[in-house]
Amino acid sequence: MKEHINKKNMLKIQNLHVATDKIEILKGINLTVKCGETHVIMGKNGSGKSTLAKAIAGHPKYTVTKGQILFNNQDITFEEPEKRSHKGIFLAFQYPVEISGVSNTDFLRLAYNSNRKANNFKELDPLSFFELINAKIKKIQIEPSFLVRNVNEGFSGGEKKKNEILQMALLRSKMCVLDEIDSGLDIDALKTISDYVNKLRTHSQAIIIITHYQRLLDYITPDFIHVMKDGLIVYTGGPETAKALEKHGYEYIKQ
Repeated sequence: MKEHINKKNMLKIQNLHVATDKIEILKGINLTVKCGETHVIMGKNGSGKSTLAKAIAGHPKYTVTKGQILFNNQDITFEEPEKRSHKGIFLAFQYPVEISGVSNTDFLRLAYNSNRKANNFKELDPLSFFELINAKIKKIQIEPSFLVRNVNEGFSGGEKKKNEILQMALLRSKMCVLDEIDSGLDIDALKTISDYVNKLRTHSQAIIIITHYQRLLDYITPDFIHVMKDGLIVYTGGPETAKALEKHGYEYIKQ
C-alpha cells in the first residue's frame, strides 16, 4: 500500500492583482503550490505569465494592488526581493542579463555566501567554494572555463539557461520559478536542462514552470497545468492538458 503523504502548502496566492506603469496585468490570481509539486503555466503572449513570475519574486517594477502572497505560511506580499531569495524563492529569468566585469565564479560565490549569511551559516572561503562549484558544473555538463567568463557575457541561449539552473542548484532553492527556461535551447540542451530539473525535484521543494511549448513536457512531467488568459487562470488540468493544447490550440479550453 502506497504511503499517503500530507503535503503542506509552500506557496499560496490569493486574489492577486498586479499592475505595472499603472496598467493592471493580473486581475485576481488564485494558486496553491504544495511541497513536492511541479506546476506548469501556459497561455498566449500577454496573458500575464511572466508578470506572475516576477510578482512572486518581488520585482520592483510590478506593484501588488490587491491580494496576498504567502510563502510557507508567511506573508511576503510586500517583502524585498533579496529577503524572498534568502527564504528560498528563486526566479530563472526568461532573458538573463549580462554583467560586464564580474566573473561567474565571483558572482556565484557572493550570491551563495549572501544566502548563507542571511540564514546564519558560515560563509565559504574561495577555495572551498571552488570545490563546491566544480562539483555542481559537472552535473550540468558545463565546461570549467565557463566559470572565469563574465556573467552571461557572450553566452549562447543555452549557456545562459544553464547558468540559471546552476544558480538554482547552488542556492538549493525551495520555490523555483522557471520563466521560459526552454526558450533558445536546442534539443540536446533541452534534455540536459530537463534532466537536471528532474534531479532537483524533491518532496521539500516546489517548481513553477512557465512555457509556451509542449516539447519541454516530454521530459518534465508536471502535477498540474494552468492556462492563463487576460491576467487570470482560466483552466487547470493534469499533464495531458499540454498535448491537447498542442493538438487543438487554446480553443481546447473553450471546448
